[in-house]
Amino acid sequence: MINLEKGLIVSCQAPVDSPLHDPYIIGAMAQAAVNNGAVAVRIDTPNHIKAVREKVNVPIIGLWKQVIAGSDVYITPQFHHAVAVAEAGADIIAIDATTRYRPGDEKLIDIITRIHQELGKPVMADVDTFTSAKLAVDAGADIVGTTLFGYTAETKNFAPPGWELLTQIVEKLDTFVICEGGISSPKEAKKALNLVGADAVVVGTAITGIDLQVKAYVEEVSRGEVGAKHSENSL
Repeated sequence: MINLEKGLIVSCQAPVDSPLHDPYIIGAMAQAAVNNGAVAVRIDTPNHIKAVREKVNVPIIGLWKQVIAGSDVYITPQFHHAVAVAEAGADIIAIDATTRYRPGDEKLIDIITRIHQELGKPVMADVDTFTSAKLAVDAGADIVGTTLFGYTAETKNFAPPGWELLTQIVEKLDTFVICEGGISSPKEAKKALNLVGADAVVVGTAITGIDLQVKAYVEEVSRGEVGAKHSENSL
């Protein structure tokens, strides 16, 4: 297994409508993350993976987000997407490992088996519940991440980080566990590793999500301004 033990993995991604959604910029983000101690990076799309591969030597967790009619699965939904991710230079292939229907009726166990046998790559299973985590491990996944907690119909009423889910997986499954989703501070990252027991932690928006971070600041500042004006007018 590639060594990610107790390390920080930085997810370097940007919305498709953002000027940051550019291979050169994603590559620069990844290089900056590695220069400052990240043990790996998580990258979306083959083009971005190729750009990052040219700049860093640490492991790349690769994926390819695809919106396909008839299915809610979007993280590397089919085997041919995994092939493209591997060919672009990813060391680990991340896939949606929820129990939801996959495009083309492909089965999770078949995709994991083919990634192992035909591509020779380990698989990171992005899950939302303990049930999906166990099924993924039983299907042969090498790594389980809490990536999709809060993003499926079954978990939509919960907000990440999924501390309880993470604890269940750590305590009950014999697998490498990555905490991903909702980590917004160094203290939370440390909690995931030292208190809950994750083997590694992924941080994305809090480090590289400039679009969402700025939007959050602007919304908060705007609310404060409205409140201040309201107070002044009431005097």
